[in-house]
Amino acid sequence: MKKALTALFFVAPCLLPVFAPARAEAATKAVARPAAAPQRVARDGEAEARLIEIYKLIGQAAPREALRKAESLVKDHPNFQLAQLVYGDLLAGFTRPLRAPGDVPEITANKAAAPLLAELRQESLLRLRALRERPAPGTVPSQFLALSPRNKHAIAVDASRSRLYLFENTPTGIKLVADYYISVGKSGIEKSVEGDLRTPLGVYFITSNLDPKSLRDFYGSGALPINYPNQLDVKRGKTGGGIWLHGTPPAQFSRAPLSTDGCVVLANPDLERIIRTVEVRSTPVVIAHSLKWVAPQSLASDIKSFENVLQDWHSAKSSGDIAKLTAWYTPDFTSYGKTLAEWTPALQSELKQLGGRGIQLKDVSYLRWTDSADTMVVTFGELVKGARTGRTKRQYWVRQGSQWKIFFEGAI
Repeated sequence: MKKALTALFFVAPCLLPVFAPARAEAATKAVARPAAAPQRVARDGEAEARLIEIYKLIGQAAPREALRKAESLVKDHPNFQLAQLVYGDLLAGFTRPLRAPGDVPEITANKAAAPLLAELRQESLLRLRALRERPAPGTVPSQFLALSPRNKHAIAVDASRSRLYLFENTPTGIKLVADYYISVGKSGIEKSVEGDLRTPLGVYFITSNLDPKSLRDFYGSGALPINYPNQLDVKRGKTGGGIWLHGTPPAQFSRAPLSTDGCVVLANPDLERIIRTVEVRSTPVVIAHSLKWVAPQSLASDIKSFENVLQDWHSAKSSGDIAKLTAWYTPDFTSYGKTLAEWTPALQSELKQLGGRGIQLKDVSYLRWTDSADTMVVTFGELVKGARTGRTKRQYWVRQGSQWKIFFEGAI
């Protein structure tokens, strides 16, 4: 039995545990309708860590210890379908040979259960992949060129791994503090139009924290909307909205990797940790097909290069020369619906109010997005010299050949 289970669960990565019976003979019912028993309060990431420990025990040919821990896990989290799957296979393995993970008797393995089995297999694979393919210590996603002190935290989503990474911005740099399994759109990623059931890709910011009391149970412990469509999305004609980070309904601990209408969905304990941690309006959320992890020092030259560009723009604005300043903007520039021609009078009025005093830029952050174009999302505080207060502005820059130009600017 030990050899059979070890081989079944670990020799071939495509045959990892997949189905969720509360008892081996009742597998399909356990998946289709999780038990509604009271759940204990869980810490973020705890249930997944316990599941991974069970996988390791199976790999070490310790099925009885694995069974004991699996029984405890499903007792604490009866709605964790993937844990129910492993528990069911462990039980079945003591009574008969297992032909495959999620080994359901043919009489119960009907067509209705097959898609759910496949989803659970994929969830299992992705959770284990995240365990095997950890980012190297000290590395950060390449999009995070520079965060300002106002960006106390940051989030990055790797859709290919169904994983969300939570960072803290410390005085010594960006530190990874936690990562979680997530679900994305039913049709995958790269949202383009409203209703396409895809999750957007790009650089976004958390815009609000919705009170869970105002939401249906479907959204679980709460919701953090992001600013899709951002200004790059608008420029590209993308439509839709209502993209949130949110939780799961009471009957589900987690959802299948591809199962949302476009939102990023987490288990409720994981979402609760994020809600307690992040700040509205200043927390960036990068959503990428696949994150590229790099050493922070490798970004130094790109940061310095763009700092020089921003300084040249700053000098042009401080000079008060409108022609010199508008040369930094693209012909298709917009600012909340205004074209460059429509926006220029407001810019001229702003320069007149400066009265030659110049401006200071504070708390500058650069977030880079590269796909078919190279884009920089820049946020900063703009303060007229001698003034006590100023405005927070955001610019979107695009590289055109060897030059950077601004295609959006506005106060936030």
